[in-house]
Amino acid sequence: MLHFGVHSGPQDCTIGELRELWTVTENLGFEWISIWDHFYASQVDPRKDCFEAVSCHTALALTTSRVRVGSLVYCATYRHPADLANAAATIDHFSSGRLEFGIGAGWHELEHNGYGYPFDPPARRLRRLAEAVEVIRLLWTEDDVHYEGEFFTLTDAICNPKPLQRAPRIWIGASGEHLALPLVGRLADGWNVAYVSPDALGRKLDIVREHAPDPGRLVVGVNVGLVLTDGDPEEDLRRRFGDAVDVVKQGTLYGSVDQIVEKVGRYEAAGAQWLNIGVRAPFELEALERFMLEVVSQFGAGQ
Repeated sequence: MLHFGVHSGPQDCTIGELRELWTVTENLGFEWISIWDHFYASQVDPRKDCFEAVSCHTALALTTSRVRVGSLVYCATYRHPADLANAAATIDHFSSGRLEFGIGAGWHELEHNGYGYPFDPPARRLRRLAEAVEVIRLLWTEDDVHYEGEFFTLTDAICNPKPLQRAPRIWIGASGEHLALPLVGRLADGWNVAYVSPDALGRKLDIVREHAPDPGRLVVGVNVGLVLTDGDPEEDLRRRFGDAVDVVKQGTLYGSVDQIVEKVGRYEAAGAQWLNIGVRAPFELEALERFMLEVVSQFGAGQ
């Protein structure tokens, strides 16, 4: 069965608007809510407000009671993996075991440069990501952790309490077919990719599964845009996404209910198990309600 969620951008909004989005989303029957990890507002004026990710993830856990609470995705460059492991374990306790933990190599060069984080070539960033995943998984499962890698060294390291879940899923957000997707296959419990077409999702998933020791265990999620309209879909798409329209169009559900249902079906056929609607301010809550009532209901999901 295909599961549906909302991926919320904690930027260019108030905390009240963000919490209202989370509450409405959960009450509508979505099964997942996640946040992203940026210090600067993304794809808009970088000087606009942008709330910090670990704090938002914690608030999300405390604001909701049923949905899976996710991160898509923490940047491996911004925090030591031991910090993330401890923070995520705490969030799992706050959420009574609803944590979904996502991490990626990082792509926002402006943030890296502004804050002095190294923006290394892709291969080096991916090696850092791989070590971060290994360190986090060890800290969640081992009493004492010894680790010596290229980027991180731990000696008799302790992470207590452990997460409530025996082994929270570690999602890796990645799209690059040469280096990143093979790494996903080797290390991830879940793979998330954003704004790709159903055909691209299927092609990329083949690469991930080719490198996975147990392909059937891997959970697959895709983030998509939503422009549900009875008017001109191209015009409404440009109104919603502006200059970013060419980047997100192939991975956006847009048009009539029938057109969106058809595209959702293609994502499911391509291998998606979680389909998350990416939203950013101004939050269009009525569109989410209509999506749940008119689209999700045709897939046997939701409440």
